[in-house]
Amino acid sequence: MTRTLDVYLFADFVGRLVQDDGGQMVFDYSDGWLTSGRAAPLSQSLPLREKRYRNKECRGFFAGVLPEESKREIIARNLGISARNNYAMLERIGGECAGAVTFMSAGQALPAREPGYRTLSQEELVAIIRELPLRPLLAGEKGVRLSLAGAQDKVAVRVEDGEISLPLGNAPSTHILKPAVERFEGVVHNEAFCMKLAAAAGLPTAPVEIGSVEGLHYLLVERYDRHHSIGPNGAQFVERLHQEDFCQVLGIVSEHKYQKEGGPTLKQCFGLIRSVSSAPVLDLKHLLDAVIFNWLVGNNDAHGKNFSLLYTGIGTGRVETRLAPLYDIVCTVAYPELSGEMAMRIGDQYSSERVTPKDFEKLSEDAGLRNPLVKRRVSEFAEVLLEKLPLVDAGNPAAEKVASILRRRAEAARMSFVR
Repeated sequence: MTRTLDVYLFADFVGRLVQDDGGQMVFDYSDGWLTSGRAAPLSQSLPLREKRYRNKECRGFFAGVLPEESKREIIARNLGISARNNYAMLERIGGECAGAVTFMSAGQALPAREPGYRTLSQEELVAIIRELPLRPLLAGEKGVRLSLAGAQDKVAVRVEDGEISLPLGNAPSTHILKPAVERFEGVVHNEAFCMKLAAAAGLPTAPVEIGSVEGLHYLLVERYDRHHSIGPNGAQFVERLHQEDFCQVLGIVSEHKYQKEGGPTLKQCFGLIRSVSSAPVLDLKHLLDAVIFNWLVGNNDAHGKNFSLLYTGIGTGRVETRLAPLYDIVCTVAYPELSGEMAMRIGDQYSSERVTPKDFEKLSEDAGLRNPLVKRRVSEFAEVLLEKLPLVDAGNPAAEKVASILRRRAEAARMSFVR
């Protein structure tokens, strides 16, 4: 039986996502959207057109807003649906998603401007943190329809005046709450330190802070795809910005996010920025610095879904496309049980411990950048990080371990790369 979801971008109805009789997803832009002066594509991989997008063409974007791996399996069991049924999952949890896209049952009106939130007491927050491993994204809880990509426990929340609230329906959140992971000791402090160091070194980075309730630590990551605006009546409200990760941009499904499995390469990433960024010179520099930083800090899990494009000005005729701020940076080499291979190869090397100046020479060719500039930037950025390290408070054994790892790697890079 054919089933249909209405797809919205902000508050605009843009098309229909259909599950056909064979269980395949297909997507059509609406005629009204195609002829609208506000029209913009949902994704670089889904340019505006009248012709229908088949499952193979649209799955990378639509499935890319959904959780992955074991979290997806648990959610499917909790909701009584197949883990492979992207349509059914979007139907159940596709209210508050990354970017500005929302999914509603066909014919069901998008909720009014006044969004709903449920303020959480400390007891409720503790209960949610403890429940997340068993109920990822709180899927199935009454009134909650939110989706976040990735395989880590997390939940979208609104933080205002020190209070944490749970968004209901399609209400926009302001932060991602990521609790501690028992398997990886100190991961909250590890990520907080990496993110704050990246910001201190001048990289556009999502702001983070560590929270604690009844001895349970969590990381609050401020969403770069949400911002506060003032309405006609002077009231403040949270507004969405549209975004998509590099896998979605390239039409690559999440299960192939690693280069070895068909995921994006650094050559593709740099080529993408060069072809679509509204400020390519700046964004190429930021992407190069991000690659260098991830390598120096030992973040081997910097795959295609950890880089995104951020769109502003949709509907105005002056859309600006920029590399989004960095997010999800963890020193993975601090955990020996994790893979020692990088998600994307630098030059000819997957092992971050074996990367040499020659590999960065190859990267400069792939990225279309001058070799002396790239090698000089590695040395310069290593010095910047060594300078900023003492200014970022570790304050925790896990963060101190990360600082020690980075110091060792940065000093080695400074010695190896010619100024």
